[in-house]
Amino acid sequence: MGCTLGVDIGTFESKGVIVSQCGGIIASAARPHEMIVPRPGWAEHRADADWWDDFTHITRELLASSGVKPERIEAVAVSAIGPCMLPVDRQGSPLMNAVLYGVDTRASEEIKLLNAEIGGQRILDICGNALTSQSVGPKILWLRRNEPEIFRRTAKILTSTSYIIHRLTGKFVIDHYTAANFSPLYDVKRQDWTQELTDRIVSPERLPELAWSVDIAGRIHAQAAGQTGLVAGTPVTAGTIDAAAEAVSVGTRNAGDMMLMYGSTIFIIQLTDERVSDQRLWYAPWLFPGMHASMAGLATSGTLTHWFRDQMARELPRGEAFAVLAAEAESSPPGANGLILLPYFSGERTPIHDPLAKGCLFGLNLTQGRGDIYRALLEGIANGTAHVIETYREIGQSPGRILAVGGGVRNRLWLQATSDIGNLPQLVAEKTIGASYGNAFLAACAMGSAKAEDIDAWNPVRERILPVDLPVYRKQYQLFRLLYEQTKDIAAALEQSP
Repeated sequence: MGCTLGVDIGTFESKGVIVSQCGGIIASAARPHEMIVPRPGWAEHRADADWWDDFTHITRELLASSGVKPERIEAVAVSAIGPCMLPVDRQGSPLMNAVLYGVDTRASEEIKLLNAEIGGQRILDICGNALTSQSVGPKILWLRRNEPEIFRRTAKILTSTSYIIHRLTGKFVIDHYTAANFSPLYDVKRQDWTQELTDRIVSPERLPELAWSVDIAGRIHAQAAGQTGLVAGTPVTAGTIDAAAEAVSVGTRNAGDMMLMYGSTIFIIQLTDERVSDQRLWYAPWLFPGMHASMAGLATSGTLTHWFRDQMARELPRGEAFAVLAAEAESSPPGANGLILLPYFSGERTPIHDPLAKGCLFGLNLTQGRGDIYRALLEGIANGTAHVIETYREIGQSPGRILAVGGGVRNRLWLQATSDIGNLPQLVAEKTIGASYGNAFLAACAMGSAKAEDIDAWNPVRERILPVDLPVYRKQYQLFRLLYEQTKDIAAALEQSP
């Protein structure tokens, strides 16, 4: 029987799986890499060293550890962090480090310029999204204004997934779900690149060809086969952003279903029958024609826990640090002994879209310890998540099922605090490996060996997390919202030159 192979390139780690036709995981592999922060507000990856080297390392490890012969791999599907901005030359070679998704806020000035010239409402009407740090269009304009020589040499603007697809197949392809994040370059009604708003940024000819995620983008060519260990001619799907593949992996497939991803960032996807337009959220066509996705995301989540470990728990063995910190946080009561943390260490994405927002720890006194601060950090992320869910409820899009996934689901305190603060029942599936597993399923769908509803059998629900109504959390959430409102002007002033 044939197998499918899925690989996901994440912010700090890449993962891959080989999966049987009934959804069983035959082998898995992972490889870490770093996020480059050359200056505050910037976030980058190296396309070759961080993306392609990870991909080739993982595919070879999967084949070696599983004993699966390469010819048994029926199809390959890839997802990666996104949306990113990577200029490449005519041969597809990177011309600079890739500029990452919404955690990179370097294009704040370009967002202001485009909103002033085009009009924010017009952009929202045509593109379905307001311009934010998540938008690729302003980052391309930043490239044009700040690196004119690189822009002159640029043949294509790729994102993370489309770069891997090109390395495998020689094709320049991007899926519609990812393309919708290229505002103001994508028309959501026509589901095509638009020239209506793009003269100042880039011509559509320098963007990849559009496809649906389950379309076959191309086949592995001989050079890529030699580097990956896969067979030349193996089909490769058009791929997607990691969060979308993650949503698929746990059964997000019907209108009203919401994925809550505990990763480097909190990312949320809710499926809808109709397009939802609200400037506080993001929109994209879903991976299959005829469905829609309403999305949200925090700027720092798992990234913040890594920062805390590396800065505040250096004496702990790296492999044990998170377990020790979790135990310390468990000893602190709900409300973290009066501490409130704003998790805006890289500005914030939804719903406030404030690139100048700052992290803040409020309420310190001499009785508190590291466990209280770590608990406040997790509760701060949970408060930010609750703010997003409140936004969905305000626009009449209360979630039906909430499916939790990602590495953070192993942190029980974080998981329960998110349910308690946001009043969110959460479902946890049997397999929480995430996007790589969703990719393997999408590859099976592309080949016709699986249908969308088969994910329920591939990955059934294992556990339900029910919210507990705690008065301390109700009070804390209101103070969390107030703390941002009363400090945002101070945060913005910190950015101003003396």
